[in-house]
Amino acid sequence: MTLKHFAMIAIITTLAACNSGSFGRSDGQVYAPGVAGPSDVDGLIVGHRLMAAGEYQLALDAYTRAAGQQGLNVDTLSALGSANLRLGRLGQAEGLLRRAVDDDPSFAAAWNNLGVILMERGKIPEASQVFRRAFATDNGNSDQIRDNLRLALAKMDNPDYIDTNEGQEFELVRRGTGDYVILSAP
Repeated sequence: MTLKHFAMIAIITTLAACNSGSFGRSDGQVYAPGVAGPSDVDGLIVGHRLMAAGEYQLALDAYTRAAGQQGLNVDTLSALGSANLRLGRLGQAEGLLRRAVDDDPSFAAAWNNLGVILMERGKIPEASQVFRRAFATDNGNSDQIRDNLRLALAKMDNPDYIDTNEGQEFELVRRGTGDYVILSAP
């Protein structure tokens, strides 16, 4: 490139920098775009879909965003607890779900999920009481809660009990549609 071409490029660049085109304000002040408005996406819905897809860490992130937008209500506490359970963080999950059932004692899904954690931690007598509470709160309408209660009672009577028809599966439930099956915590 010759010196003449370099000089022409420098002049054009300088003139372009002096232009107050669409990127600047007409009054000469610096323009910066505003803050993005609130998101139309519900973090709980996104988290539920990610849980169904097996993406538990991403679901936890979505639930955390939902808690930031909605606050720590019973739905976000339960969702955070369920995601932590799937990630094997039983202590965190138990604390979150205990807070959820304290906030709303009529939330059958949170009681059920707390029972799943207690079963995973080997607290079978307490888990059977929690499953009874979930079953009573739900008026016996949930097959998953009934099955979890039945399995917990069988394990309480016989700790070596293995259900030959269904294996030892406990099921997580949530508000709305869908369910999550817990095989064992990692």
